[in-house]
Amino acid sequence: MEYDTIMDGEFKEDFGPKIQVSAADNIHVEFELSNVDLSMANSLRRIVQAEVPTIAVDLVEIEANTSVLADEFISHRLGLIPLDSREIDQLNYSRDCDCDDHCGRCSVTLTLHAKCTSDEVMKVYARDLIVGYDRPNSHIGNPVITDPDRLGSLICKLRKDQEIKLTCIAKKGIAKEHAKWSPTAAIGFEYDPHNKLHHLDLWYEQDPEKEWPKSKYAELEEPPTEGQVFDYDAVPSKFYFDVEGVGSIESDAIVLEGVKELQKKLAGLIHGLGENDGMGGELSGPRSPGGDAPAWQDQGYTTPYGNAGGASAWGGGGAATAYGTTPYGDSGNNGW
Repeated sequence: MEYDTIMDGEFKEDFGPKIQVSAADNIHVEFELSNVDLSMANSLRRIVQAEVPTIAVDLVEIEANTSVLADEFISHRLGLIPLDSREIDQLNYSRDCDCDDHCGRCSVTLTLHAKCTSDEVMKVYARDLIVGYDRPNSHIGNPVITDPDRLGSLICKLRKDQEIKLTCIAKKGIAKEHAKWSPTAAIGFEYDPHNKLHHLDLWYEQDPEKEWPKSKYAELEEPPTEGQVFDYDAVPSKFYFDVEGVGSIESDAIVLEGVKELQKKLAGLIHGLGENDGMGGELSGPRSPGGDAPAWQDQGYTTPYGNAGGASAWGGGGAATAYGTTPYGDSGNNGW
């Protein structure tokens, strides 16, 4: 087959998934995904939102806490502080590490010690967390600070003589386990901005055009014409994404990591199905329940339990029931 000839012309532009980025910065990225079906686009959305690994505080050891906030409250706040997760592949999952509890290959240690000695209220921020040196690189696990004052997230407030001292263990995980590992704050997902496919049933009082304003993506597609005949076979072909990150990973890197995770899932599925012997699959064709031979070698003369086709699972072919008699005690004779 001549692939060079096939890839020429207009077919080259429509071959395979296509991503067109319209806007991007450290937090947001907007792009258009085309030449895929709805299931594939939605799979990418779900993986980006829930299965891209990051690092977050997973264990908190509190030595002293005389603030007005309970230990659990502070622990929950610490878990939601975004931590730098670039080059997260250098960090192992705790379940895959050889250590007993945690080490520098699967975790990052952060410490915090603050005490108020003045009459003014003391505010403790994420910048006050001290990151340990035993980690894969110099930036992973650092608190993400994006505000102009370089303070980071507010952890708690202390009055005079109040103190907080604790140690945090940050580990690698995904948002499917807990939302603190989510690399995104929100993901916008839209297709068919003019609702030509009628996937949405818009409730309205008087005028749907005024009560349901079009999104900004409506300008990128042609609106339906007056009296246009509805196409029952039409399917969506363009999908618009708006990914908003939390700062732990760059917005475009989040999407790329999501594509990698999707590729891993598809590769695992193909390997498990084993289309041929060369792929190392474990399946050699369909089988009957309890049978050892493939279905195409069984000509239908035996049941899955090895009996002849005319015999029941209890023995002779139609000669007796499971107990050798009818329910009324006389084998095959009139019950009266």
